Amino acid sequence: MDDDELATLLANERYPRSARYSIRWMVDNAMGPNPVWLAEALTQVMPLEAGMRVLDMGCGTALTSIFLAKEFDVEVWAADLWVKPTDNWSRVAEAGLHDQVHPLHAEAHALPFSERFFDALVSIDAYHYFGTDDLYIGYYSRFVKPGGQIGIVVPGVAEEPETFPPSHLERYWKWDFCSFHSPAWWRHHWQKTGQVSVDVADWVTDGWHDWLRWNVACDRDRGEPGEEAAMLREDAGRLLGFTRVAAHRR
Repeated sequence: MDDDELATLLANERYPRSARYSIRWMVDNAMGPNPVWLAEALTQVMPLEAGMRVLDMGCGTALTSIFLAKEFDVEVWAADLWVKPTDNWSRVAEAGLHDQVHPLHAEAHALPFSERFFDALVSIDAYHYFGTDDLYIGYYSRFVKPGGQIGIVVPGVAEEPETFPPSHLERYWKWDFCSFHSPAWWRHHWQKTGQVSVDVADWVTDGWHDWLRWNVACDRDRGEPGEEAAMLREDAGRLLGFTRVAAHRR
């Protein structure tokens, strides 16, 4: 698919900041739903200020780190387990952010940072892989200053299903989708620890439709039909979408 067609298919008025970036850049570096859209959705409820030190946990190909640094003039530590720092450094250098984005390899349970070092912790489409443990937020929140911000956007469900897999999605359901939770579940999951205060726990507006549009465009660009797009069509927004949570350390 040519770049103009791709840009037309994925034009999204809800994310004006993201529109400043190449859709081809996003598609070619994709590792799931569009992370730049999701990062912008998070910053709509989690204000960042110039000069902040920000941890981007599970940054993937560092698109979110580049976006945050450029849009908010923050300094970002781009931490990921699966993508090599050298590969992310190439993207950072291409963006001209040599002094502002720092790629590194990190496992979520062995973070190589000083406690209280960061002003904000963010995680886009990653936190559900390691953060559903009851004790994790107590560990993770140590790395942000008291009063500092913590925010995530993750695949989720509008309400917790009564049965697994949900009957209408049984043919598509993978076992690790058990990590998809509702805004209410995440609010309770964090708030009950007493380590953080949750400011926002909500549902990203029309997130399922953006997810579907993104998958359809990526599938067409690759020339391969995708099962995830079929799942999202079948669900049609009844259950699946994105949970957004913003909190601060107490």
